[in-house]
Amino acid sequence: MGFNCGIVGLPNVGKSTIFNALTQTQAAQAANYPFCTIEPNTGMVTVPDARLWVLKDIAKTDKVIPTQIELVDIAGLVKGASKGEGKGNEFLSAIKNVDAILHVVRCFDEPNVIHVDGSVNPVRDIEVIDLELILKDFDTAKAKLERCSKRKQLDKEAAAAVPTLQKVLDGFEAGKPARALDLTPEEKAHIADCHLITAKPMLFVCNVLEGDIATNGNKHSAAVEAHAAKVGSRAILISGKIEEELCQLPADDKKSFMADLGMTEPGVDRLVRAGYDLLGLATYFTAGVKEVRAWQISKGMKAPQAAAVIHTDFEKGFVRAETASYDDYVKYNGEKGCKEVGKLRAEGKDYVVQDGDVMHFLVNK
Repeated sequence: MGFNCGIVGLPNVGKSTIFNALTQTQAAQAANYPFCTIEPNTGMVTVPDARLWVLKDIAKTDKVIPTQIELVDIAGLVKGASKGEGKGNEFLSAIKNVDAILHVVRCFDEPNVIHVDGSVNPVRDIEVIDLELILKDFDTAKAKLERCSKRKQLDKEAAAAVPTLQKVLDGFEAGKPARALDLTPEEKAHIADCHLITAKPMLFVCNVLEGDIATNGNKHSAAVEAHAAKVGSRAILISGKIEEELCQLPADDKKSFMADLGMTEPGVDRLVRAGYDLLGLATYFTAGVKEVRAWQISKGMKAPQAAAVIHTDFEKGFVRAETASYDDYVKYNGEKGCKEVGKLRAEGKDYVVQDGDVMHFLVNK
């Protein structure tokens, strides 16, 4: 199971700096699961999870394997991308293939860093990219509406899709991305085959100066947060400059550097976890003397499908899952302790796996 986030933004917003900080920092933290370059602008990064190290001590193992997500640093966008300007075709092709979008927005004033539009206005910058994506999606949805309109007399599914497609097009006309239209599950099903870019979940990443981290942002990031609420998204603060400096420090110096800035963890750790949540992912664990491992699943997944993440045969042969919550597993010092106090549960095929579950699957081979 693989999920990815595309990192997008206008030129000179710090997008590549943040991408480099993400990949380099995660590589240093995860010796058991190192960063590897798949393509020049694509990398796998570890999802930070402090629970793994607690489970490691309980299981008395030296091997810890976290989950990962793929990050794709997508080529910068310019006005007219929807019509092929600049690297527009390359950009739109790449962004269609990601599961979620991290939109890096410049939220800092720095005269020595030239802005492509001559001034810092993050909401304007967001609207530049959103407009290009909406224009591309408009063409896609319009083409399907035309096809469905021709077939609606003979095709019930086509007839049902027509009002949804019109609703989406009306939203585009008003400058609203698909994710901001409060579509019902049925309406989302009607446009699923369109693979609309603006329907993908998006997180705005406000790149601020060092001093803005301690004050929880500035006027620019506040404007982004307000805009995000209007378009069905969220925003997070990060300082690309701080993260770049952290990457260059020895491990022992990083803690004191962060302490001086009032930080308890690197910003990229928060960003990766936010991306994980944006993708709708959850984690369950397996723990034993051989290894402690985190397994990545979609929220709402049932036990047999979660077992299949380990091995596809586990779903077919699933019998039951011996399960304890993370809190109980820690409180009672492992599986044996949970069993003794009745906190080790036998869950069947309809059990919805919860984030943090520590699981052992019984399967027929």
